[in-house]
Amino acid sequence: MISNINIKNPTNNKSYIDKKAGLRDRISYNDNKLKRLPKILMLSTYSPRQCGIATYTHDLKNALDNTYENCFVTKICAIESNEESHAYNKEDVDLVLNTDNLESFISISNKINADEDIELVMVQHEFGLFKNNEEAFINFLRSLNKPITLAFHTVLPKPNMALETYVKTLASIAKVITVMTKSSFELLVNTYGIDSKKIEIIPHGTHLVKHKKKSILKEKYNLLGRKVISTFGFLGPGKSIETTLDALPDIIKEHSNIIFLVIGKTHPTLFNKEGSAYMHSLERKVEALKLKDHVKFINEFVPLSELLEYLQLSDCYIFTSKDPNQAVSGTFSYAVSCGCPIISTPIPHANEVLQNGNGVLFDFGNSQQLSKEVNKLLNNKNLRNDMKLKGLHASSATSWENAAIAHAHVFSKEIKKPLTLKYKKPQINLDHIKAMTTDVGIIQFSIINTPDLNSGYTVDDNARALIAVCEHYKLTQNPSDLKLIKTYINFILKCQRSNGLFLNYVDKDKKFTKQNDGENLEDANGRAIWSLGNAYSLMEEAIDLDITLLQNMKWAINQFQLPMQHFKSPRAIAFIIKGLYYFNTKLNSKKITSSIDNMANKLVDLYEFHSEANWNWYEPYLTYANGVLPEALLFAWKATEKTKFKIIAKESFDFLLSKTFNEDSIKVICNQNWLIKGSDEKLAYIGGEQPIDVTYTILALKQFNFIFPLEGYDTQMEIAFSWFLGNNQLKQIIYNPCTGGCHDGLETHNVNLNQGAESTVSYLLARLAFEEIA
Repeated sequence: MISNINIKNPTNNKSYIDKKAGLRDRISYNDNKLKRLPKILMLSTYSPRQCGIATYTHDLKNALDNTYENCFVTKICAIESNEESHAYNKEDVDLVLNTDNLESFISISNKINADEDIELVMVQHEFGLFKNNEEAFINFLRSLNKPITLAFHTVLPKPNMALETYVKTLASIAKVITVMTKSSFELLVNTYGIDSKKIEIIPHGTHLVKHKKKSILKEKYNLLGRKVISTFGFLGPGKSIETTLDALPDIIKEHSNIIFLVIGKTHPTLFNKEGSAYMHSLERKVEALKLKDHVKFINEFVPLSELLEYLQLSDCYIFTSKDPNQAVSGTFSYAVSCGCPIISTPIPHANEVLQNGNGVLFDFGNSQQLSKEVNKLLNNKNLRNDMKLKGLHASSATSWENAAIAHAHVFSKEIKKPLTLKYKKPQINLDHIKAMTTDVGIIQFSIINTPDLNSGYTVDDNARALIAVCEHYKLTQNPSDLKLIKTYINFILKCQRSNGLFLNYVDKDKKFTKQNDGENLEDANGRAIWSLGNAYSLMEEAIDLDITLLQNMKWAINQFQLPMQHFKSPRAIAFIIKGLYYFNTKLNSKKITSSIDNMANKLVDLYEFHSEANWNWYEPYLTYANGVLPEALLFAWKATEKTKFKIIAKESFDFLLSKTFNEDSIKVICNQNWLIKGSDEKLAYIGGEQPIDVTYTILALKQFNFIFPLEGYDTQMEIAFSWFLGNNQLKQIIYNPCTGGCHDGLETHNVNLNQGAESTVSYLLARLAFEEIA
């Protein structure tokens, strides 16, 4: 136990290693590009080693590599011992440190110090990794000439003097300390006396999951008709699987169809000492309690994709660790990400995550209490669903992507060279859009990533989807896009009435709703024309779409041109201008050009009425979809060549950007509190940012960059897009790379996890803006 260590207060002992050092070996790399980037060296156990720290580091490295590009490189210095050594992937692992070998400490220190590319060393610390070698480890850290960040995976309460000295010494060497829970933070500050300013809380990462139906997964694993409770991880006495086994008889009395899945094999360290003795003891207990039909051991290291499916099909996840000092659990984090209702012993991690009805706590080893709580949960489907949603929302900030963002911000502060974080653009993914689309159209809302058919359909969403998928088709020539395109076109056309106007809201039974009677539908009509005009310009007759559908689109736009003259909404007018511009790229009609001119002059009139010194805008406030107004005037200039449209477009657009951009980020106007002319901008509401407003800004920036290529609009496009990837006030992802969906909004303290049509299509439009589309 760490409490029994006995070390002297180490002194600054750099010569301890340097005196014994031979020639320093400079690390070589095949890729010269990597050599020019700052390198973050992660000192940790690493796969293929099977342990929690190795899995954590592997997941963190993957997240960092997938989130950022061309700003830093992550490499591994793998921790080994005489009893545990492995063959590693050389692309990931640069160095290997044997903690049982003093010469290894010396050699690795020299190599790290000699490598000019290494800008920071990040240590993943667990006490057992350096057991009996604590002094050598401290001297090793002291010898490094690189900044060190130290991640404490465990912080023990009530330390003896030796332990307290050891932790304080580690803390004094590190530039930054990271912990995963508030309780660990408080222990370091209150018990060990470490400066709180030196500590960052970065929660254990969780996996993004594309949630699937329980019934489908239960059928896949031959568990249909069973109530499933589960636990997983490397097995050993500390997991206290016996607690659940002893609870099962009372659970079976109320739920005869119960099955307990024990997923995982014996911990490798325990297996090396005792073989399968612990597993055999569990099997004997199952036999003694006559639980054979109610317990299933999945005695293997289960692949991640399979593990996440087991957790999703579980009706309840049981965590029975009997170690009250276990600060955090990776297995617990996996269950949280899968939306499992959780019943747990009160380890610090559980105490924090399962607050406010997000889960249930029970006392260590109390099987009677556990059976009572399991029965209560299994008897109440609404309670399970409530826990699932609360847990998912509470854990949204802890995705591996968000953990990567938090770590990258620590890196950027601590390395010597200036580090500009460059977010990697994800591959284009239409999976969620396809999942949201029926034979009728694209569904309006979703619950997390499950389409909510009860929310019905709108012209708004189908119009945006039509534009996005048309552009995707022109980029990829993927024939499956054409089915989606035809679905969206037909939906929009069916919503047009005999007067040329469009209704917006359609229920799941394909009937127009009363909502159409109570709202101003001008903006929806404008979007319909924007989408039809854009699609008409991109689709080729008899190649992409048949002539009849194209003629119907043309007829619909022409039918609309009379009623549009009475429109007053500036955004509707702007959408119409864009639609007519694209429509006219094929027709080259002077009549349509005249219509664009007339509509643009309406915007000019609004601008001249409302603009004044320090307020170059079309209204006395900034609200939603602001970017489309100056963008539309730029299109009007392209159509008519009237200079006034171009001048006002740029003047108003630059004004908008001055209100939404700072040097390296964007904050669009909040939907909870519009920006009123003359108001104090410092009092603006934090949160309420919608993906669609970021997208309209990006689309406008692209058009302005075409016309004014030296104004830096391309740089602002990149900054704006990084909002989706974590460069926002919460430093959290808005786009979900697992599902291909986009979360519905950035609130004051959290991200809205629902992935509806508006946000998902908005992200796709923004992503496509960076592609060259013919």
